[in-house]
Amino acid sequence: MKKIFVIEDDEEIRGLLEYNLKSHGYSVVSAAGGREALSRLQEEKPDLILLDLMLPEVDGYDICRMLRAWDDFKKTPVIMLTAKSEELDVVLGLELGADDYVTKPFSIRELLSRIKAHLRRNEDSTRGENQEGQNGDSILRTGEIVLKQDEYKVYVREKQVSLTQKEFELLKLLMANKGRVLKRELLLEKIWGYDTEIDTRTVDVHIRYLRQKIEEDPANPRYIKTTRGVGYILEHL
Repeated sequence: MKKIFVIEDDEEIRGLLEYNLKSHGYSVVSAAGGREALSRLQEEKPDLILLDLMLPEVDGYDICRMLRAWDDFKKTPVIMLTAKSEELDVVLGLELGADDYVTKPFSIRELLSRIKAHLRRNEDSTRGENQEGQNGDSILRTGEIVLKQDEYKVYVREKQVSLTQKEFELLKLLMANKGRVLKRELLLEKIWGYDTEIDTRTVDVHIRYLRQKIEEDPANPRYIKTTRGVGYILEHL
């Protein structure tokens, strides 16, 4: 039974999440504040974390930052729960290592679909880790970008750039298929494990901020181009 840790200070929302998660077969633990969550995370070792950003004592941003610094939680899926609609807040959470976000009020059905997808994707990723390096070249190159799969490092114009896990996976998939248009739905499925029924702008946000890290002029990208209404392509250079 998969365990989900709900970190949410709103008692009504926390109760709603606990009830629905348990009724769908998940083991659930919860915390109302950041300090309580941090003290219990190592003990509980959940399979996925639902993390509210606006928490008392220690906010969701700091919790996310600390999680990604701990070896046990580097790859644990984190879905942010936020009442904020400003994109900057969402982007900051993603930059700190969160995998996705949902904005309150949210659909329980959609949230459950996202949880299922992230758990499945995490299992598939763990299962295929050793295989991945054996199925092709461990170093991918295009233009001035070098991606070292084994070392989990990316260099642009001979300087290392820091990417989140999802940004790294997204760039790797684009580089492995350079010259080919990858549909948005395919990227969502391969990187996030989502099916086409889940409508999310996550992939677009990640592409935008990936461009800021690898492109000299993000507004006029040289590498990652948009194919309108279809998806994205990494150009042959």
